[in-house]
Amino acid sequence: MQAAISQRVAQIRQWLIDNQLDAILIPHEDEYLGEYIPAHNERLLWATGFTGSAGMAVISRDKAAMFVDGRYVVQVRKQVPGEVYEYRHLIDEPPVQWALDNLATGSKIAIDPRLHSSAWLSRTREQVQGELELTVIAENPIDVLWHDRPAPTLSNAKLMSLDFVGVSSADKRAQIAAALTKQKADAVLLTQLDSIAWLLNIRGSDIPSLPVLLSTAILHADQSVDFLIDPARLPEDFSAHVGTGVRVQDPAHLEASLTQLGGKTVLVDPATSNAWASQTLQSAGATLIAAADPCLLPKAAKNPTEIAGMKACHIRDGVAVSKFLAWVDRQVAQGNLLDEGTLADQLWTFRCEDSSCTDVSFDTISAAGGNAAMCHYNHTNQPAPSVLEMDNVYLVDSGGQYPDGTTDITRTIAVGEPDAEVKHTFTLVLKGHIALASARFPKGTTGSQLDALARQHLWAHGFDFDHGTGHGVGHFLSVHEGPQRIAKAYNPTALLPGMVLSNEPGYYRADAFGIRIENLELVVEVETAGDMTMLGFESLTRAPIDRRLVDLSLLTDIELAWLNRYHQTVFAVISPSLQGDDLAWLQQATAPLSR
Repeated sequence: MQAAISQRVAQIRQWLIDNQLDAILIPHEDEYLGEYIPAHNERLLWATGFTGSAGMAVISRDKAAMFVDGRYVVQVRKQVPGEVYEYRHLIDEPPVQWALDNLATGSKIAIDPRLHSSAWLSRTREQVQGELELTVIAENPIDVLWHDRPAPTLSNAKLMSLDFVGVSSADKRAQIAAALTKQKADAVLLTQLDSIAWLLNIRGSDIPSLPVLLSTAILHADQSVDFLIDPARLPEDFSAHVGTGVRVQDPAHLEASLTQLGGKTVLVDPATSNAWASQTLQSAGATLIAAADPCLLPKAAKNPTEIAGMKACHIRDGVAVSKFLAWVDRQVAQGNLLDEGTLADQLWTFRCEDSSCTDVSFDTISAAGGNAAMCHYNHTNQPAPSVLEMDNVYLVDSGGQYPDGTTDITRTIAVGEPDAEVKHTFTLVLKGHIALASARFPKGTTGSQLDALARQHLWAHGFDFDHGTGHGVGHFLSVHEGPQRIAKAYNPTALLPGMVLSNEPGYYRADAFGIRIENLELVVEVETAGDMTMLGFESLTRAPIDRRLVDLSLLTDIELAWLNRYHQTVFAVISPSLQGDDLAWLQQATAPLSR
């Protein structure tokens, strides 16, 4: 692989020379700027060998650097040849700063405007002004040089009935069009694939883990839509499904469709749409309004049908996870210390027993022993799979995609008898999880205002975790859905009833063990004895939390009551679907704890 990467970098350098350029930025993005990208758009992987979900490379005529965040500092050294690339931290020494430090004044850096947001390009132009020149390229050299590039996976659209989504596409378009009129916009460019899927009540399988279709849409203030997708991918009843006013055009017409908006006022989300689209609109004479994608909040605040579906699929998912946890315990009891890949595959097998499960919602994190200390560990990127480690823990973070919802759950499992320190930190994580799950907060509260609740007990003992506490989750859409979040970093989005977020505090000790407890939570209105209606969380996830790792001396009576209540609920909804050894295991795993 190293020889192939060296050859590819040499080809890119020749392209730089031929085009009188000095460097090129290669982000882990495609034109849709989403978290997940299909295999045929993995340009960063082609140029570097890196398989992670976030990163960027800079290749100049005589140097090359690979930038990753803290999740991938170990992985990058295994995958990206150090003889070709130097390793840099994406946050501490960003790529553009590296370019400023390593390239001569006046150097020309190639930028593919389809792979960067317009907000990023504006910011970066200001940053390098007078020192470096950003040169927008019409064609990406990797697209020319990548001779064995896989063909795109272009699936047929699946129509989502009202039984699953609750609100018709016509009603959703009317709602968004009304928001456009309020903002004095004639149209909005929609590039986020899950926004388009939500708006038109369709799903697909073009991207692993994300049930969407590679497409673009322009919604007009008159509620009509230009939907850019190959018409052959749409079933015959698509027109009846979406209602009048949806014009289907081939994706090759995108530039022409944008150009036709000349003279119009167009809302564009600078954070989620690429710079090429904004440049095309501006060149055509359109007036741009920079504002958030108007589908984000309505999509995030689930309607009653979507909420019912999320609850239902979490019960079925909980059955699969509980069968898996019972199976793992039996394997360990028999002395079978299985490897991480076998464990992940078996969990998927249990999920597939439910025929409605269409995919994982992300690559399963199956981490034994010290590997669990890497919070975004991927066993498939390792030279050899690790096996379960006795007297330590196994961490499994996984999820499923179902037509009625999306799941995401993390459980940390005792293998043998973990020591007192593991149980101590597990219980501190559990206390934080319970504190957040039990929170009451007024309307207008943001996730960043709640984050400390999940960390307080860890902080009190000098511990913390270096990731967000919670992310939004879509309805049979993205497992990482914005705009809501729970994290230290400020987020202006107030939590609304119907939003679903993860609750996943953790603790990680390098090369020793890792702990995370994750449930999904639904934001609900909660009546109180006071004079305000407050908001709170209702746990959706239905699978046991490992009682063997709890240090009862650290739990208050209220926390213990919460855990016992949670397990009582899990048993009530899961037990009808289990039998034999699995049911006996569940009875033991959810039995009330007492001092």
